[in-house]
Amino acid sequence: MELSDLQMFVSVTDAGGITRAARELHTVQSNISARVSSLEKELGAQLFRRHARGVVLTRAGEQLLPLAQQILHLAQEARRCVADGTLRGPLRIGALETTAGLRLPWVLPSFTADCPDVDLSLVTGPTEALIKDVLEYRLDGALVTGPVKSADLDESVVFTEHLVVVTARRNQDLNDVLHGPGGPRLLVFRAGCSYRQRLEGLVRARGAIPSKCHEYGTLEGILGCVAAGLGITMLPRAVVEQYRDRESLRMHEPSAEEAHADTVFVRRRDTAPTSALTRFVEHARAAGRPTALRALDGVRTAPA
Repeated sequence: MELSDLQMFVSVTDAGGITRAARELHTVQSNISARVSSLEKELGAQLFRRHARGVVLTRAGEQLLPLAQQILHLAQEARRCVADGTLRGPLRIGALETTAGLRLPWVLPSFTADCPDVDLSLVTGPTEALIKDVLEYRLDGALVTGPVKSADLDESVVFTEHLVVVTARRNQDLNDVLHGPGGPRLLVFRAGCSYRQRLEGLVRARGAIPSKCHEYGTLEGILGCVAAGLGITMLPRAVVEQYRDRESLRMHEPSAEEAHADTVFVRRRDTAPTSALTRFVEHARAAGRPTALRALDGVRTAPA
């Protein structure tokens, strides 16, 4: 069984079809079809069921997928172990959109200066999706909202955020917004976002029922629409304070428990952290110290 055959199998699964996998792997469809067919013949089982829009896994394919992912990851780990200590090679990190905007501008310059030969790639997304990518070996680690409490993951607190509910400037009383006609409209990231889940819980704890949830892909989109009076959101205070049109927003303080949010770094327990991964976490922790955030003070304004 060739590692390249397993890589083809995983790529087709992720892409949902041979055509898309061929495009991503920069090869021809016939090559992938032949390699998948060879793997199916070797295993004595059909791995994919073909349909008009692509392929889906058979029961045998579903059983093979996690094993194939682990085999490929272990092969990569073997290569890293040989080269470990040299601080080079790929490093795949995930982060929340808010963390990428608020914290990583302080982390990435120092890390890349310290480890210039590490090929760092960054993926942003909601907590749920990032955790899934770590569990399935697509990411080496991720900065997500904790606690995660997974038996398969090691997690450690890196940053602590103070969350606020954000409305348009004209909304002086949060209760008026929550209990207004039709209920509050929530402007949030897609499902799986931990801040979205916290906002939904806060609204319901105060006896309100959200009228709608509008999903956005960027912080600018969310805050711009909040400023226009289209709804409310929940984000770290420091993110809101850096918004270019800060004066158009009002921040409302939740309870201390609702406001506290730890950002944790998660990685799989069954893999030893590489030198590059350990160094990245060290730089992230250093950036989370108060002295590292002093430069933000010039753009902060008094709480609303």
